[in-house]
Amino acid sequence: MENKEIAAVLNEISQLLELAGENPFKVRAYAQGARTIEIQDRPAVELISKGELARIKGIGATLSQQITELVRDGETALHRDLQKKFPAGIREMLRVPGLGPKKVKELLERLSIRSLGELEYACHENRLVTLPGFGEKSQQNILRGIEHLKKFQGRFLFGEAYPQAQELLSSLVGHPAASRGAIAGSLRRCKEIVKDIDLVAESARPGDLMDFFTSLPAVEEVLAQGTTKSAVRLRSGMQADLRVVAPGAFPFALHHFTGSKEHHIALRSLANDRGFKLNEYGLFRREKPVSCRDEGDIYRRLGLDYIPPELREDWGEIAAAREKTLPKLVEEKDLRGTFHLHTYRSDGSPTPDQWVQAAREKGYGYLGLSDHSQSAAYAGGLKAEQLRAQEAEVRQANGAQKEVRLFRGIESDIRPDGSLDYPAQELARFDFIVASVHSRFNLTEAEMTRRLVRAVENPYTTMLGHPSGRLLLARDGYPVDMDAVLEAAARQGVIIELNANPHRLDLDWRLLKKAKSLGLRIAINPDAHHLEGLADVHYGVGIARKGWLTKEDVFNTREAGEVADYLEKRRKRAGQKR
Repeated sequence: MENKEIAAVLNEISQLLELAGENPFKVRAYAQGARTIEIQDRPAVELISKGELARIKGIGATLSQQITELVRDGETALHRDLQKKFPAGIREMLRVPGLGPKKVKELLERLSIRSLGELEYACHENRLVTLPGFGEKSQQNILRGIEHLKKFQGRFLFGEAYPQAQELLSSLVGHPAASRGAIAGSLRRCKEIVKDIDLVAESARPGDLMDFFTSLPAVEEVLAQGTTKSAVRLRSGMQADLRVVAPGAFPFALHHFTGSKEHHIALRSLANDRGFKLNEYGLFRREKPVSCRDEGDIYRRLGLDYIPPELREDWGEIAAAREKTLPKLVEEKDLRGTFHLHTYRSDGSPTPDQWVQAAREKGYGYLGLSDHSQSAAYAGGLKAEQLRAQEAEVRQANGAQKEVRLFRGIESDIRPDGSLDYPAQELARFDFIVASVHSRFNLTEAEMTRRLVRAVENPYTTMLGHPSGRLLLARDGYPVDMDAVLEAAARQGVIIELNANPHRLDLDWRLLKKAKSLGLRIAINPDAHHLEGLADVHYGVGIARKGWLTKEDVFNTREAGEVADYLEKRRKRAGQKR
């Protein structure tokens, strides 16, 4: 083990000891020992063999023993025990520039943040702005530090990758050497997590297009360059691959590089059964190429309806295409409004009037505002005495204009016993309730299932928010029997949220088919805390399509009047059940 590696371990021991509340002198001793061993001009193994290590100022007998153990075994018992006490997510937070053990301890104790992903999400929700010792500037610095670290993780959120892919594609198709181009790969299939960006283009001058691609401003490093394929690393840390094909080959290349592998295996088997051969170069009948203008032609030649990219996971889409039972998938233009938007009154930034203007620009007829409830003190949850002011403000915003209807709601915390925040008489005053879990994720599966089932059985619950509690690349969902929860929601007529925030995309698309089969309605909600967050519905629609949802399956494709009638009837029924 080199001196630099030893120093890194000693530094982490120092940080974890401070996090554990150890004696400050002991904490400083390990930090000083790390600096001392790193600047030695001789390797530690030599110093140990000559018996000189313990005599170096700043090392001493205890540190000498730890370093000797490191060199001999590659680890120390102390470091191993500290790592068990503080999981990888917490240790990763210590790598954020300017975020030392004291601040990590504050985040852990005050906000229960235990991973880099949870920290990033908390920053996006403005949780650190009012936290003692932090503030807005500190929050922005932490976000920048997280972005720097994420460059090297190798996996990226759908919502991070898609805008970069769109920018690259826009540049490519605008070049005179490109006749057409498209995003491919898992990004085109709307997977929630991707490893890289795949692009396919058609050109009679591939060399010119490749030269242009590898010299784009977003490119930090060219990993490989050829006339048919080039790979680059973007300044964001993502890898982007471009494949250029000759005119006529584009539909086959786009289809092949979109995937998935499982879909291709099943489709090629069907093609073989029907006397065809299908690969990335074309569709062939008795070795004779079959001309196809687009992907739709490929499927039609095989006797299938066109299969949208989002469905290509070998989840029954080929059988449905053969039987002409594929659903007409929901589109973003079908949405008439959305719910789960936070304001400045809790941890959001916009005012109701600003949300109205954002809705106008989006072409929406309504929005549902839902700040955090009082249990979420860390997020500025509204105390009972603050609710009247919120109510008056929403009423005033509605009275000032008729174009956008604001529905007044609350994101009510689901308590550990399954009850909702606020008494029934207060819940009855809201137009709708989004019931969500924000704490106590460590319950058993049986306990968490009872918690959520009881919440959806509450007559005031309109929607179940981010049902699994997961944060992508940060935190797995809590243990819960989701089938039982969905079945309970179906019995009670509770709407299930598809949280469109790219960090969540929850309910998982793999469960949407189950929800659909139960007759549940899905609300595609952005869980937005800033005006720009309203655009996240795009990612939610992608996941909805991946889950086979149609316009009819999605609650917020309804017009404002229909939504108002639905919410009013549900509220009256809830009042009758009290």
